[in-house]
Amino acid sequence: MAARRVVVFPSSAELGPVLAQLVTSRAEKAITGRGRFTLGLSGGSLVSMLSKELLALPDPDCSKWVVGFCDERLVPFDDPESTYGLYKSHLFSKVNIPDSGILTINSSLPVNECAEDYTRKLKEVFPDDDFPVFDLLLLGMGPDGHTCSLFPEHPLLEETEKIVAPISDSPKPPPQRVTMTLPVVNSARCVAFVSTGGSKAPVLKEVLEGREGPAFPAARVVPTNGELFWLVDDPAAASLTIQVERPGSGAKL
Repeated sequence: MAARRVVVFPSSAELGPVLAQLVTSRAEKAITGRGRFTLGLSGGSLVSMLSKELLALPDPDCSKWVVGFCDERLVPFDDPESTYGLYKSHLFSKVNIPDSGILTINSSLPVNECAEDYTRKLKEVFPDDDFPVFDLLLLGMGPDGHTCSLFPEHPLLEETEKIVAPISDSPKPPPQRVTMTLPVVNSARCVAFVSTGGSKAPVLKEVLEGREGPAFPAARVVPTNGELFWLVDDPAAASLTIQVERPGSGAKL
């Protein structure tokens, strides 16, 4: 179990380039070692930050990337709630990730069948693994401590067999979603949370320091054999008392 690294930046403007560097460095390592880079993406504010910073790099080569989604809302791709739709317009249409390397849900299916279909797609990409082993998963965290579409006190937190699970009662709309399960998240070679803004400060303290931490889904992300980063800005870290890293400009992870 790798050590957790909590890395604090003055603002999201300083965090963004280091996030892009983390992605590209893990991509280079994976492609050198295994011939491809498998990346799991989350939505929310991460879409614009990651897209902006990757596109700021000189000619990013994404031709050997395979991209999946840590969770997805069961809406059409042209719906503003679609995580894939947002990444397509912000990033995928501007880089050379092959269409075959982008694993999307079939949003026309009922939620249970959608989860089964996405499971099948992941198994095709990871045929030798009981649970897919992504090179890097990028996660966010809600003010309630949820991550992916794994919400506090929800039965899905106890799922041990499914790769992708359906959820029809998400407390955050839209209610129907599919989500990677904790065994998949904790199988990754590297997991990086990105958490910014003062609204995250109370729950971030609980997740990283509190005795009630395990009650929060984000606190249950502990990669078995992988790296774990928390990349946060000063407003989100305002209540922390644990030791953190504060890298200078040009820092690399």
